[in-house]
Amino acid sequence: MFNKLLIANRGEIACRVIKTARRMGIRTVAVYSEADAEARHVRLADEAVCIGPPAARESYLVVDKIIDAAKRTGAQAIHPGYGFLSENAGFAERCATEGIIFVGPPASSIRAMGSKSAAKSLMEKASVPLTPGYHGDNQDPAFLHQQADAIGYPVLIKASAGGGGKGMRLVEKSEDFEASLASCQREAQSSFGDERVLVERYVTRPRHIEIQVFADTQGNGVYLFERDCSVQRRHQKVLEEAPAPGMSEARRREMGEAAVAAAKAVGYVGAGTVEFIAEQDGQFYFMEMNTRLQVEHPVTEMITGQDLVEWQLRVASGEPLPLNQSQLQIRGHALEARIYAEDASKGFLPSTGRLVHLSPPAESLNVRVDTGVEEGDEITPHYDPMIAKLIVWDEHRDAALARMRRALADYRVVGVTTNIDFLSRLVVCPAFADADLDTGLIERSRGFLFPEAVAAPKEVLQVAAVGELLYEAHVAREEAKRHGDPWSPWHARDGWRLNLQSQRMIGFRDGETLVEVHVAYGRDSWKLSCHGETVLARGKKLDGDRFAVELDDRRLIASVIATGARRTVFLNGQTWIIERDDPLHLVEAGGAHGGGLTAPMPGKVVALLAQPGQKVEKGAPLLILEAMKMEHTITAPKNGVVKAFCYAAGDQVADGAELVEFEAAGD
Repeated sequence: MFNKLLIANRGEIACRVIKTARRMGIRTVAVYSEADAEARHVRLADEAVCIGPPAARESYLVVDKIIDAAKRTGAQAIHPGYGFLSENAGFAERCATEGIIFVGPPASSIRAMGSKSAAKSLMEKASVPLTPGYHGDNQDPAFLHQQADAIGYPVLIKASAGGGGKGMRLVEKSEDFEASLASCQREAQSSFGDERVLVERYVTRPRHIEIQVFADTQGNGVYLFERDCSVQRRHQKVLEEAPAPGMSEARRREMGEAAVAAAKAVGYVGAGTVEFIAEQDGQFYFMEMNTRLQVEHPVTEMITGQDLVEWQLRVASGEPLPLNQSQLQIRGHALEARIYAEDASKGFLPSTGRLVHLSPPAESLNVRVDTGVEEGDEITPHYDPMIAKLIVWDEHRDAALARMRRALADYRVVGVTTNIDFLSRLVVCPAFADADLDTGLIERSRGFLFPEAVAAPKEVLQVAAVGELLYEAHVAREEAKRHGDPWSPWHARDGWRLNLQSQRMIGFRDGETLVEVHVAYGRDSWKLSCHGETVLARGKKLDGDRFAVELDDRRLIASVIATGARRTVFLNGQTWIIERDDPLHLVEAGGAHGGGLTAPMPGKVVALLAQPGQKVEKGAPLLILEAMKMEHTITAPKNGVVKAFCYAAGDQVADGAELVEFEAAGD
């Protein structure tokens, strides 16, 4: 076994690998870009080497820099994590040339499975079932269009070198094919440096089921059962679970043996995932093989009791697999939710900013949090906006769902918009709770998952008011300690008045609405009047950021985090954002002006879809912005005229930059 390991990655997977390596007595080396100088994986590793500017193409994707870092630090092995260089055959070959152990499969296996088209041809020879489609080398757009017409719509265009949902488009009808193909090719070129695609029949109500496989250098191969990854948004996984609900033992064995056959067909070594599209009746088709450790590997670890990173390190050092197939068993049920900095209500648009408050649920035998960030860290536009993976386990699925609901309710993040509230709705969504799974679950459950915005309930405003009063009392006590007479009554914030009851108003803004909470001070309580209701309130600080609030005979546990005027209220498993209203704050009359459309995040303009002076209807696409390796279409907010574009295709734009001068009809 080697004694020093370099992790050629960042974020939570780098931290995850470091954790196992440390337990095994292996020293670790982190690499980092200038943007990650203070990142958690850098703080956890025994050593760290800076490898360049923030852009991945100038740091994490530069093979020479990674190899040089390994040589300089004396690392005998490199773990690539997932993403970046993890499925780069050239990188694996370079490691072998330099005498460095690559913790992954041989370059030949990566190359064989790196092209979806080539992999499907190989699987066909190995008698692994395939989805009907075109997987060949002819990339002429007209030819691909003909193939799609012959297959029959809907079809799925997929980047041949792709993964992670990037470079993938669903096409419902023939007239949409050419535009979808062009968009898919642009995204594939940007993400993978390869614009080649394949076209397949789109399976109606498909389930996405993947098999975890492992192989060693002695020719042994096993499958560690399946994961259901059907719950996706924009072809990217949101929630995963193991084992797959409704999977029979016979089907599990059939899929597992097919996955092992696929791995052996390419001389595989190490951890890999064979992904299948499954019909509702159980029929399954090979989709692709990921020649690396998957993001969702923890659910497999939870149901098997195995550490897959340890398996990787042992196999890479030449040891045989720790267990054979008959020794592997499933115990219980596990779920993983990906906590992202993104706004689900705005098409899952990524969010950037500093994590001014980060309080995950407590970890235990049933709850696990894999993260690459800590409070104070920043989510930047340079990398995937994942905050953490929240994993839960219990004896059966219903109990695991209950664990997940509780854990999500206890997860508190302030500073960026997150998908936590969306995930909380998702795990109680009837379709998911009943295991009625397919990759379209989110779309067909939109009414439940994306409810109309509602005003903050009175309990939220009452809790926010109590939070203000408790904080004021805390500040007063701290100020009193710094004075010569800490017991002076002039330090008190108890609202005492001679012969009168003290009263005041605390104002909040809920969107554009000003809400007033009237406070009457009592001896050890307050009377709060809001929305025509008066309650007797008390408050008491608890551990961490939590406090208890009594509203008449009802007791609630809540948190209120203040950032400037913003108040983020965590109550009953939901998050509410309101503003503390300052009556002395002067607002410029007239409000905002202009008809510009601004960039929702930093990115690059990749295509202009209209002409200056062109009349367009509401919702018409105006330009495409690429950010975080995904394309985002900027559309017309209403009927009007495109006056001018502020940037050309290829230009980089900052967050909030005006993109289009737009004149609404009637302006």
